[in-house]
Amino acid sequence: MKFILGRKLNMSQIYDAKGTAIPVTLVSARGNTVTQIRTKDNDGYEAVQVGEGVRNPARITKPMKGHFKDLGNFAALSEFRIEAGSKSDTVLKVGDKIDLSQFKAGDNLVVSAISKGKGFQGVVKRHGFGGGPRTHGQKHSEREPGSIGGGLRTHVPVGMRMAGRMGSDRITVKNLKVIHIDPEESILYVSGAIPGRRGTLVEIVAA
Repeated sequence: MKFILGRKLNMSQIYDAKGTAIPVTLVSARGNTVTQIRTKDNDGYEAVQVGEGVRNPARITKPMKGHFKDLGNFAALSEFRIEAGSKSDTVLKVGDKIDLSQFKAGDNLVVSAISKGKGFQGVVKRHGFGGGPRTHGQKHSEREPGSIGGGLRTHVPVGMRMAGRMGSDRITVKNLKVIHIDPEESILYVSGAIPGRRGTLVEIVAA
C-alpha cells in the first residue's frame, strides 16, 4: 500500500508524447514522517499515522508534544487505514520517512481533501434550483426556493434542500493518475483537478 500527505500548489498542464495537453494538479509532498503504528490488538484497527509539515512549537499542545517526542513539530496528522490482507514491500516503523520514490508514472490514485468554503449560499447556487418565474405578476422571485412545505404537511420535511453553508466538505476523487514526478522538488503531478484551495492538505493513496 502506497500513500503520502501533500499540499496542493496549483493547476497546470503537461504535454504527452503525442503533444496532447493533459490538465494536472501539482502537489508538494515533503516532510512526511510516521508518528504512530496502530495495531488491531491495541487500537482495534490497523493504520499508519503520518505527520506532515512544520508548525511553530508554541502552537502545539503539551499532549501533542509528548506524542511527537523528538520526531518534529508537525502541522498536520492523518491516518491511513491498512486493509486486511494487503501486502507491502516495506514494513514501516515510527520515525520512518515517506517520500515520492514509492510512486511511479501511471499509478492510479485516490485523493481526498477539504473543498473550498463558499459560505452561506442560496438554493440556486447550492443545489442548482431554477428559481421562480420572471414575469406574470411575479416580483423578486428569480432566486427564491419556492414552497418548502405547503399542502397537507404541517412541518418542513426532513432533508428539504434549502439555503445554507456550502463547501468545506471532505471530497474524495477516484481514478486519478500520476502523470509526472519531480523528485528534486518533491512535486507530484496528478491528472485532473483536486478539491481545495492552494495549500490544502491532500491525502494520496495508490489504488
